[in-house]
Amino acid sequence: MATPPPLDARICLSIGLTAHRDLVPEQEPILRAEVRKFFLQLRADFPELPLRLISALAEGGDQLVAEEALALGIELVVPLPMAQGEYERDFSDPEILARFRRLLAQACVRVLPLAPGITAESIAIRGENRNRQYAQLGMFVSSHSQLLLALWDGTASDATGGTAQVVAFHIHNVMPGLSVEQVAPNLLADDESDLVYHLKCSRRLASTAAISDVQAQWLTLAGSQPVGSGVPEHYCHVFGQMQMLNHDMVRHARAISESVSLLFDESIPGALPPITAGVERLFHAADWLAIHFQRRVRSSLLATHAIAALMGLAFILFSDVSASPFFVEAFLALFLIGFLLTMFGRQRQWQRKYLDYRGLAEGLRVQLYWRMAGVETPPNSSLGYDSFLQKQDVDLSWIRHAMRGSGLLRDEDFQPDSRWLSWVVEHWIGDKHGAGGQLEYYRRGTQRREQAYELTTRLGAFALAGGLLGAIALLLGSETGMAARVQQSLLMAMGLLPLLAGIREAYSYKKADKELIKQFRFMSRLFDSCSERLQNIRSEAEIRQLLFALGRACLEEHAEWILLHRERPLEHAQLSG
Repeated sequence: MATPPPLDARICLSIGLTAHRDLVPEQEPILRAEVRKFFLQLRADFPELPLRLISALAEGGDQLVAEEALALGIELVVPLPMAQGEYERDFSDPEILARFRRLLAQACVRVLPLAPGITAESIAIRGENRNRQYAQLGMFVSSHSQLLLALWDGTASDATGGTAQVVAFHIHNVMPGLSVEQVAPNLLADDESDLVYHLKCSRRLASTAAISDVQAQWLTLAGSQPVGSGVPEHYCHVFGQMQMLNHDMVRHARAISESVSLLFDESIPGALPPITAGVERLFHAADWLAIHFQRRVRSSLLATHAIAALMGLAFILFSDVSASPFFVEAFLALFLIGFLLTMFGRQRQWQRKYLDYRGLAEGLRVQLYWRMAGVETPPNSSLGYDSFLQKQDVDLSWIRHAMRGSGLLRDEDFQPDSRWLSWVVEHWIGDKHGAGGQLEYYRRGTQRREQAYELTTRLGAFALAGGLLGAIALLLGSETGMAARVQQSLLMAMGLLPLLAGIREAYSYKKADKELIKQFRFMSRLFDSCSERLQNIRSEAEIRQLLFALGRACLEEHAEWILLHRERPLEHAQLSG
């Protein structure tokens, strides 16, 4: 049996939490039971997708849900809107404060940055600035979650950062009173995440009538639906694809662990900080799996086109040499083999996995290089990959979900210095002579693809010339009494040469050789331009700005690459001669 990879090398199903502080004590046992039922159902539906709860452990519903999560062995991540000492001033009850500290000791903690224009002194006073920090806390929880669990009475509220506004933000991506520019870095992610599991409950301090019983429902931008039907279909599909990555990592865990990472080597300036090392393990697994399934796709593609060539040969032999049933049987047998191979590749989803895992790996590559270089995304740029595949195939949204999970925590004590910045430039871009980094990779890749396409072009020209020469030879031979065997050979050559050239052209088309040459040339020019610009830059801030622009360009171009290959899936390959 394969050994599962470490938990931090897998992607999790992150559940954000927003809840009222003033729950009705009589409803708490029911709420606990409903929360346990919710967690257990998710585990049953997605057994290979570890659950993670994101909660600030505020009084009331936050602490109640966190206790149930920890009792079930669910990972707990606690984002704090401000320093712990300042945050604890909001706990007036010593028992509730002790409960908070007890839960916090069992969690991973991240202290969120203050918004621009807000100081530690200004949030020490209850008022607008402190409320804005809580609003950003709600946005952070929502933005890093695949679904939001809301213990909410269902009533709209003007309270900044309150439960009602967090739910509204998760569904509509708008927080009243705050613009995107007012949000601190790395807090937002426009990621098509509007799924809310709503437990409708009462509040002690509410002016509305009490709710007689706890009610559960799913909420999305499209409306509400009962929980009895399970996770809504679209989200179930997304979570299922996330789970499939974990399944493949477990299945190939030994081979992944025995392979060498292609990103960080012994030349790094220092030890990788632990959280970043976990993201690197996820990158390494996704990169290995992408290469693994790429080989499956290429082998299958080559095999199916070779089978097509043999089918064409069988047809030519039957029509021009001998009407033997053997050639018909061979034709049908080859067709069956090719069909089964195509169906097997489709059933195992080789093409989809190759493209999806490559997309995830490339996104994580950019994210890791940014971290090591100390690149901070601007306030209005979400997580730095908010546009990655955003306007593309909806089926790819799981990649952004996986990337957002890897951006949840930070190595707080890690301060990227000039050594790390120089290392990133050298290993990501390459040196001024074009050695190393992506610059060398794209230059060599361009040359290989140009050579392959040139071979295809020459084969086509050779086949055309061979066919013409064969036709001329037959025409002249018919007048000079050419032997029947020679005529037969010429006829076979006239049929077989164009067939082979056509199959080679189809193989090149399926691999998108012509388009990839243009893409590799573009990326080569992009990295070459970055290398040249770096020669005239002296400020580290300018270098980081250039690396940020480079990362965004890489993400956009790779999205185009994924779509290009998705338009030419393996399972649509023609096997007829």
